[in-house]
Amino acid sequence: MKRHFLPLTILSLSLLTTPLLAQETKVDPVLQELGWRNIGPAIMGGRIDDLAVVESDPKTYYVATAAGGIFKTTNHGTTFESIFDGYETSSIGDIAIAPSDPNVVYVGTGEANNRQSSSWGYGMYKSDDAGKTWKHLGLEKTQHIGRVVVHPKDPKVLYVAALGKLWGPNPERGLYKSVDGGETWTKSLYINDDTGITDVAMDPSDPNTLYAAAYTRRRTAFGFAGGSADGGLYKTADAGKTWKKLSGGLPSGEVGRIGIAIYPKNPKIVYVTWENDNKGGTQSAQGNGYIWRTDDGGESWERRAQTNPRPMYFSQIRVDPNDDETVYVTGVSTYVSVDGAKTFSSPFSRVHADGHALWIDPKDSDHLLLGCDGGIQVSWDQGKTWDYLNHIVISQFYEVHYDMRFPYHVYGGLQDNGTWEAPSRTLDARGVTNDEWLNVGGGDGFYAQADPLDWRVIYTESQGGAVARFNQATGERKSIRPRAETPGESLQFDWNSPILISSHNPKKLFFGGNKLFISLDRGDTWRRTDDLTGKPDRTKLPILGKPVDPAKTLSANDGQDTYGSIETISESPVKEGVIWVGTDDGVLQVSQDDGKTWTKCTVPGVPAGTYVSRVHASPHAAGRCYVSFDGHRSDDFKPYIFVTEDFGATWKKLSGSLPDGSTVSVTRDHPRTPNLLFTGTERGAYVSFNRGATWERFDKPFPASIPVDDIQVHPRENDLIFATHARGIWILDDIGALEAKAAGLAPVTLAPVKPAVPYRIASRKAITGHKIYVAPNPTTGNPFRFYLDEKVKGAATLTIKDTKGKVVRTLTQAEPSAGWNLIRWDIRENPAVAPTATANQGGGGFGGGFGGGVQAPRLLPGSYTATLTVAGQSSTQPLAVYDDPRSHLTDKERKEVHDILAALRDTYGELDAARTLLTEKRTALEKEPASPKRDAKLKELTELLAQIAPTAGGGRPGGGGQGGGGGRGGQGGGNPNAPANRRTPGALRGNDPQGGNRPTTATPPPATGGATGSGESGAEGQPTPRPAPSNSLTTRLGRASQNIDALIEPLSPGNKKEAEAAIQAAKKAISAAKKLK
Repeated sequence: MKRHFLPLTILSLSLLTTPLLAQETKVDPVLQELGWRNIGPAIMGGRIDDLAVVESDPKTYYVATAAGGIFKTTNHGTTFESIFDGYETSSIGDIAIAPSDPNVVYVGTGEANNRQSSSWGYGMYKSDDAGKTWKHLGLEKTQHIGRVVVHPKDPKVLYVAALGKLWGPNPERGLYKSVDGGETWTKSLYINDDTGITDVAMDPSDPNTLYAAAYTRRRTAFGFAGGSADGGLYKTADAGKTWKKLSGGLPSGEVGRIGIAIYPKNPKIVYVTWENDNKGGTQSAQGNGYIWRTDDGGESWERRAQTNPRPMYFSQIRVDPNDDETVYVTGVSTYVSVDGAKTFSSPFSRVHADGHALWIDPKDSDHLLLGCDGGIQVSWDQGKTWDYLNHIVISQFYEVHYDMRFPYHVYGGLQDNGTWEAPSRTLDARGVTNDEWLNVGGGDGFYAQADPLDWRVIYTESQGGAVARFNQATGERKSIRPRAETPGESLQFDWNSPILISSHNPKKLFFGGNKLFISLDRGDTWRRTDDLTGKPDRTKLPILGKPVDPAKTLSANDGQDTYGSIETISESPVKEGVIWVGTDDGVLQVSQDDGKTWTKCTVPGVPAGTYVSRVHASPHAAGRCYVSFDGHRSDDFKPYIFVTEDFGATWKKLSGSLPDGSTVSVTRDHPRTPNLLFTGTERGAYVSFNRGATWERFDKPFPASIPVDDIQVHPRENDLIFATHARGIWILDDIGALEAKAAGLAPVTLAPVKPAVPYRIASRKAITGHKIYVAPNPTTGNPFRFYLDEKVKGAATLTIKDTKGKVVRTLTQAEPSAGWNLIRWDIRENPAVAPTATANQGGGGFGGGFGGGVQAPRLLPGSYTATLTVAGQSSTQPLAVYDDPRSHLTDKERKEVHDILAALRDTYGELDAARTLLTEKRTALEKEPASPKRDAKLKELTELLAQIAPTAGGGRPGGGGQGGGGGRGGQGGGNPNAPANRRTPGALRGNDPQGGNRPTTATPPPATGGATGSGESGAEGQPTPRPAPSNSLTTRLGRASQNIDALIEPLSPGNKKEAEAAIQAAKKAISAAKKLK
């Protein structure tokens, strides 16, 4: 009998703990002041690694995600709170709640599912306050933790099953024990540098008795091997001092992954899944090994059913705590036995595939929680029916792209959840919800590209090169996967094969396999290059010291069907025909003749064979390209980013200031500002304002340590878009401030301005409970961000001019601060009466006070300039104005609406001036001694004021900081989706990549109300008019204005007549007021 004894080494927390993420990272103030939006999706989830329930209070539980941190609910899943943001890692392997004190929670980081996309962790964490705060407990080099168990009576005693590195050997693996709450650790069970512990289970009646599963596995860029003779099942009866490797009928030889389940009411009964065969593949429950049961605490074992689906990825077995004959095994399906694992069925329906976590309520066996690749599902009838908790965002994107609609939509592929699209914002007040997300591709989703001229046509790709052209309007799909042209031609495609639409020709496509495929007809036919990889023969490449034998190696190459494929493609936006490709076997090549000939590039300092994660041809120079390499598949966790200026002849390293562990997935430069770079890593995202010389990390509210797999900058909206493999899509609206900093800040700097679109917003969705995810829309009002190097006395004035130099709007901020400031604008012209500006509040519209129902017209679509002036210094930026995309007005119709609203606005201003004049005269008369002449004049004056009829409350028009009176809509500028004869004016079309005629499925809502109090200036608003006599001149002007502004439609004869009559009557009163002496 072989025994493994306790090593003498004791690991001290004080030696292992490193500074927290917040202390390691420099965060620029501008990054903290910008607002992120997480637009989802929540309609599908992401991979769940564990579920930990407070069994004395089962409405409270914790959810461990593969890469998105930890979520907690205290109300049976009606709402969840993210409780593990801002730490060194977001990948969670296991969670354990101390049975004797539910406030004590331990977390082992680094998921243990062994996928090619698995994130690694940073050791152990502990909370003493039920997840409010966390303390790092060391063991950071373990990288992947499969299970944590806590003593039933002593919350300071725990065991940690550390698998160790997935991509290489390391001694920091095995079973660790702590008796002081994680302050120090002993390595209780250690096999070797390649074999870790994947599972551990504790006898609830005798916590000195534990079972541990040893597992040898290794993943590389080219394959996977999952087993050895060093694996097996171990038992201790003395709290880990000594261990015995169990046999008793269990299979000998090479062993793969093992899962353990103890029956709590009789802990002598133990079930294990046992991988010792590889004939089942990834989808079958048979052929990978059997389930075994012992009734005597492991002395002897009986073989049960051959139900062990994809052990490398699952190996999770549970026994009903109230019935030892009811056994669950998770897999692609969840398998259930009611005869002690002798036979199984898969009765669960309407649940997502790929289960990794299952909890059975010990007080109610009908109550189940299932965690899978699709998130969290709950059953109250032992799996007959399920509730899908699709209201937390844990979706795992690989790539993201966008279209050119108004508002633009985003597209992306997700791990085991297909390809989806959704609007970046809605035209509903409630924002983006699950119903906005539409599925446009199946399988595991990866690249998605939208035709820039026709958003209805998109290209999607799922595993193995399954690329298709999809029509969003009809739902039709056509496979355009390249096929072999000759019987002997070898084609192979990776799990994630890139597709790219040429920026020079939207019908031209690039698609990557072992060759580059080029199509000029949207994928109907393909031209192909030679094999651009290193042509590796992976059958000769060793894993764990020997080549993988598909017939014998356990879980042979699971998840890695091929090796030697193009992983990334980029075409120069500057010069057509300049194409870059990078492969999974480390080959980087460039063509300058549209793929006819190729030049291999050697990048100094990068180990040979390192996976090329992204190439990005710069839009600023034909020979410039950014390339990132990801070496973690070769056990190299350093970041690699380089740039060339000469088509790959020489290279400059840019990743020097990025921390180790932040392996790089993508680097892109800004389409307008060459100094501004963004990079996404396995642990967060970074920005550089100096072309990669230094990097700064994006932090709260963005979760700083989640994997960012792709980055885009929308070229029109200037929004930064992140695809995270953890928490869905994140959008940073309007990064003009980042551009300004990268370009160099003057003492007074107005940042580049986002295009202004006066969307009419309405509330059209049903009222729901709390069990819903709603992503916020951008804050209403077009933003103007400006920088001051020091605080100044006096106001900041923002002036908007048309192409003729006419001032159409002036906004002010009374007391701007040093640093960055913000003014918001309602996209309307100046009001009739300018309000008084207040601190941190722009000069807005004219809601409140006198006659608040008259609207200033929205700006006509076109080109404008915005100039900020502070203390005699100015900064100017161009400004593009579009119309609501649902408008179908011609230019002539739009101008008619604008002009009549302007006339109503101007008349309103004159009427207010007349009212002021009359009020002053009346005040003066009232001070004179009474006389018939005075009284007659006072009567005449009062009657005239009554015709004008100031609204209740009187006074000058109030300073509505958000533009005051916004109406229920209104006319405005060019419609990018309109027919050709009703397009945006030519001056603006040059700013629109779509050229004007784009279909839309949106329906027109009216706008909702805007705020009028303190705060940021300028937004679309809906006034709340004060009562006034129905026949007063102010009411007539306001009613005429609102009737015209309420809907996007041509000026009707009736509305025109009403407006002209109101103007004429007001002019008459104004004239009479001027004549009064």
